[in-house]
Amino acid sequence: VQLQASGGGLVQAGGSLRLSCVAYGSGFDIKTMGWYRQGPGNERELVATITRVFGGSTNYADSAKGRFTISQDNVGRTVHLQMNDLKPEDTAVYYCKALVTDTQSVRLYESWGQGTLVTVSS
Repeated sequence: VQLQASGGGLVQAGGSLRLSCVAYGSGFDIKTMGWYRQGPGNERELVATITRVFGGSTNYADSAKGRFTISQDNVGRTVHLQMNDLKPEDTAVYYCKALVTDTQSVRLYESWGQGTLVTVSS
């Protein structure tokens, strides 16, 4: 599976951005998709995940709760992250990740997108 992320950019504090990630390819079933981020000098951290198997259940980092919303299309190939009330500390490269199973081997593996930069100015 190949993931293509988009939607990053420069925004002022208090503004909004919507990130999108599309999964391309065949021969796999998507179990979970999510967003992670890595800010300057920081380790990569979880932002939000959505699990299709469990009826679209979501999980958010404390820093994202109340401001960010993750959603997935009906097909399950596209995931969005709506980010509102952005803060300078949200500045990071945002990465999309998918946890998938190979339909033939049933092997579980993860795939990462290339990242999209979000910069929030104060």
